Amino acid sequence: MAKRRQAVAVLKVLVTGGQANPAPPLGPTLSQHRVNIPQFIAQFNERTRDQMGVPLPAIVYVYRDGSFDFDVKTPPASYLVKRAAGVAKGSGLASRESVGSVTRDQL
Repeated sequence: MAKRRQAVAVLKVLVTGGQANPAPPLGPTLSQHRVNIPQFIAQFNERTRDQMGVPLPAIVYVYRDGSFDFDVKTPPASYLVKRAAGVAKGSGLASRESVGSVTRDQL
């Protein structure tokens, strides 16, 4: 049985699908763990090309030799609800003001 590599660091980042770039906060977060940033960006953008512009959480596993693996998760529920309701942002007065609605079929 193959021996599983032990991750030195586990990073949780929120990156826009298909549009990752080395600007903060992604670049500094990866560089402090000696991850090859251009390689990560190329792989992430390739894997998330079909979800262009959608904020995607990713978990990056960094290994001792500087290599990495990452898992892309589903978009946050808040993003999906705002998209279904057709609003740019939520209400500032949540208990008194409604800015949109979502039907059962949209859920």
